[in-house]
Amino acid sequence: MNKVLFAVCLALLLGSIGCSRQQSDWEKTRGANTTDSYEQFLKKYPNGEFAAQAQARAKELYEERDWQKARDTDTQDAYQAFLKQYPEGKWTEEARIRVENFNLAQAPSNATPAADPANNSANPAAGTNAPAAPPARAPAMTAAPAAATGRYGIQLGAFKSGADAANRRWAHLNTQYPKLLAGLSPTVTQKKGASGTLYRLQATDLSEAHARAICRSLKAHSQPCVVIRPAPRAP
Repeated sequence: MNKVLFAVCLALLLGSIGCSRQQSDWEKTRGANTTDSYEQFLKKYPNGEFAAQAQARAKELYEERDWQKARDTDTQDAYQAFLKQYPEGKWTEEARIRVENFNLAQAPSNATPAADPANNSANPAAGTNAPAAPPARAPAMTAAPAAATGRYGIQLGAFKSGADAANRRWAHLNTQYPKLLAGLSPTVTQKKGASGTLYRLQATDLSEAHARAICRSLKAHSQPCVVIRPAPRAP
């Protein structure tokens, strides 16, 4: 009987020591907060108490690393490769926005840009200051054409999850850049494709100079923005 009790007590003691060591190693791993530290922890405790947390954090760090690489490369192929690897990740929606913006920028246009006497529109680098925006008004999220005939527009994102995602994007941008976007009336347009429907966040009825100035400012803060040319006039 005494031997049994001794064995039980010894097992409990060893278990307690093991838990204490695992807890200590977990705290050190969290302090290091690197993919290597989490991988090493998982090798040592593949079925441990903190294994799930370690796997989740390592995945987040890998995604952050690969997203930074995609942003540094800043090409359509880079963002598409990221989407293939992380179809449901933290930066998935942002990557889709940037892919769609590349598609829009590459789309041919039959419209000829209108000359703006206040700005040399042939040179996108000219006229970096946008004209004074009209007083702010509440955004109205409604379906609208890509750009009013004879006027320019901007596209601020494209979303696969629905119009609500576009609305949230506008709310975020409007909070971050209230002066830059003051007076704009955002719209959400639908574009159906082989992979499903994209909901594109746009603001229209702008001069070319104003549209280009907004996009320059947003891109300077790593925010996607594409200038939309006017729709061709009917013959």
